[in-house]
Amino acid sequence: MNDTFQTLPPLRRALRQLADSYGLQTETRARLVLSAGAVAHPELQSGHNITLTTAYQPGTPEQAAHLAVSLTSSSAKALLHTAGLALPAQIVSERTVTWHIAAPSPTGAGKPGNISQPLAAEQTEAEALEEELAAALARADSYAAEHRLLKHELAETNSGVLALYIQLEKRDEQLRQAHGQMLQELEDALRPHPLAVNGMELAVHYEPAGAHAPTGGDLYDWFHLPDGTVHITVVDALGHGITSTRSALNVTHAVRTLALEGHPLSTIIARTDEILMPFDRKLMATVLLARINPATGELRLANGSHPPALLIRPGGRADYLNVRGRGIGYPMAGSEAVLHTTMDPGDLLVLYTDGLTESRRDPIEGEARLVTSARHRSNSPTASIPGLIAQDMHTVVLHSDDTLALIVRMDCQEK
Repeated sequence: MNDTFQTLPPLRRALRQLADSYGLQTETRARLVLSAGAVAHPELQSGHNITLTTAYQPGTPEQAAHLAVSLTSSSAKALLHTAGLALPAQIVSERTVTWHIAAPSPTGAGKPGNISQPLAAEQTEAEALEEELAAALARADSYAAEHRLLKHELAETNSGVLALYIQLEKRDEQLRQAHGQMLQELEDALRPHPLAVNGMELAVHYEPAGAHAPTGGDLYDWFHLPDGTVHITVVDALGHGITSTRSALNVTHAVRTLALEGHPLSTIIARTDEILMPFDRKLMATVLLARINPATGELRLANGSHPPALLIRPGGRADYLNVRGRGIGYPMAGSEAVLHTTMDPGDLLVLYTDGLTESRRDPIEGEARLVTSARHRSNSPTASIPGLIAQDMHTVVLHSDDTLALIVRMDCQEK
């Protein structure tokens, strides 16, 4: 086919006839007519002619059959544009644009050499427009139905994903709780049972830095010595988690062994360092040792880089019992001396780790606040005092750390 047109309507009719001859779908026909009209219209308005040329390429096993439709302007200075066409086209030259369209084999009037036909009447043109509009509406309806279906499927998928996410969140929380419970049971197993002592009351509170990691390096131990005195060990091993727990446990076991073997209180910290360091060169821990005679109230303290014990008298007097020394893993580990004093009836001794006083990164302020809290809570039942003090000290926490508070009260009945 090779025809020349001076106006747009005959060109459109020829394109529709061509599309029907080659069995193109109505939608493809409409896109071809719209696209060709958009390309030809500016040239026809300028008084130039447009030549329509077609070529059919039969199909082969390697390539499908296709129809080539070309428009060529008679103007030597033509510049045909293809941007935004309903049916994409290829610019062959500045004067020619070609569409390559997949097409079945031509039949009837569409056979090669018999494509030119009389142009359709006006009624046929109107019918063709209605047919193309109906095809466009049908495709739009199809797209709308597909869109609704996709939205429905997407909603179901989102619902399923959300349900799965919630299920995974619940499962994750259950695993965290189970993990925390397991670690808590382990931590409880490592801590000694409450110690019953005539004439003396003891209580302890432990609070981990993280709710889901209840193990840490803050540990204590208390037990009776053969002479009837009570030995108390408070340890704060460097770090958090299982590793620091193991370090603290090694320290308490070594101290207990040395104490039960009868080693002097003044030498136990240094001997513990000598025993443990060959096995763990990275171990670092502060240690506070207390010996109390329940019958006489005699108190002895040894310290290895640990926060000092606090003694609250019934009248409100507060004294920090400072003893110089260096902890396990420190150079020249050991307590430089042993502090001797006496606890009278009603006296309250507070042993703790630095997580209690350094929550605001100011140890001096923390020690002052601890005195205030201990005085305020000193008349509370002994079992509740450590937890109440920790509650007071942690009203604002800028530096989260494991916390241990241990209380000893002489000859005081709970109210």
